[in-house]
Amino acid sequence: MPLSKLEHYLVMTADLAATRAFYVDALGFTDGFRPELGFPGYWLYLGDTPCIHIAEWETYTAHSHRLGLPVTAPAPGTGALDHIAFHASDYEGFVARLASRGVRAHALDSPAAGLRQLFVLDPNGIKLEINFFSARPLAG
Repeated sequence: MPLSKLEHYLVMTADLAATRAFYVDALGFTDGFRPELGFPGYWLYLGDTPCIHIAEWETYTAHSHRLGLPVTAPAPGTGALDHIAFHASDYEGFVARLASRGVRAHALDSPAAGLRQLFVLDPNGIKLEINFFSARPLAG
């Protein structure tokens, strides 16, 4: 059940092109596959790993509100950091562990993608996304 790796972080911006250019041109990330998510953005990769997701503030915020997920308000500094994602195993065990510690989680399931997700807030209000992938799509 332990966390096994950091998956990505999301940067929200009013200027998608300039943010993408910074990460690609200045830092050497590459554009990569990004499924249609209902809001504009980019996934930037290091090798085969999509490390940075970039989303436009307004459309991402509207999308998240439709899903019932809170969004970090725009602010200087780390205010552009919306969430940090981790990969984990043993979904049921993880849910039980969170519950035993009084941590509330918002669960989302994407059966066709074989993905279950938990969203939790740390004590500072930082949203954490915990992803559980199955070898095959979940029964829907």
